[in-house]
Parts: sequence; structure tokens; C-alpha cells
Amino acid sequence: MTTRVVEIVAGVIRDADGRVLTVRKRGTSAFMLPGGKREPGESDLAALSRELGEELGCVLVGVDHLGTFDAEAANEPDTQVHGAIYLAHIEGPVTALAEIEDLLWIDPTAPAAVRLAPLLERHVLPHLLATASPAG
Repeated sequence: MTTRVVEIVAGVIRDADGRVLTVRKRGTSAFMLPGGKREPGESDLAALSRELGEELGCVLVGVDHLGTFDAEAANEPDTQVHGAIYLAHIEGPVTALAEIEDLLWIDPTAPAAVRLAPLLERHVLPHLLATASPAG
């Protein structure tokens, strides 16, 4: 069987305590980063800005590229995601909109008691921990 590849762009939104915002889409069980697929001809930043506005109601004001990672899709069988991941600097409150059923802030240093998308659990969280600057 051929594995389908879906290209996505997603944002890591952190609060003052360093927690990471995750979302769960309606009808699914895995929490993941907010974001989604690009529209034809859309840049990463335009797609991320659009997705954050649609899903969370906030405004993207800046980004830092964290990396590009591959993992199996959380909700689609025989599908891999190729995700361009950005640290997203936003303005405004976040609210679950559109297909977002639930929001959850997670501490990247503590195991989550919920199901996380493989891209987040196996790549993004370890990357955040490996690149964290020491407190001091």
C-alpha cells in the first residue's frame, strides 16, 4: 500500500509558563499543534496566519522556524505528515473555533495524560526540550 503524504504548517504557541497550546479537532482523539494544509500557492506564513485566525481567532505577529519533521498522521490511516513547524508569536486571546473541539495547554517537560499526535510527541516536544535555554 502506498502511503499518502500531506504537507502541513503548524504553530507552537507558548504561554508565560512555557506550556504549549494544543488543539483537538471535532471527531478526533489526538491533541496536536494548531495549523493545517496550505491553500494552492500559499506560503507557510500566510497559511499559518490563516489557520490560526480560523481555528483560534488570534493574530499571527511573528514566527521563528523550528524545523520540518515527518511522522504518521494522527487521524488518517496510511498517511504521513510533512510538517513545517514555527514558534508562533500571536496577539489576542485564543478560542476554539471552526473544527476545533478542545484546547489544552501542555507542559513539554511532563508526560501528557492525553493522546498526542505523533508529530508533536515524537519530534516537536523533544526538539523544544533539546533547544531550551537553561534557566538562570
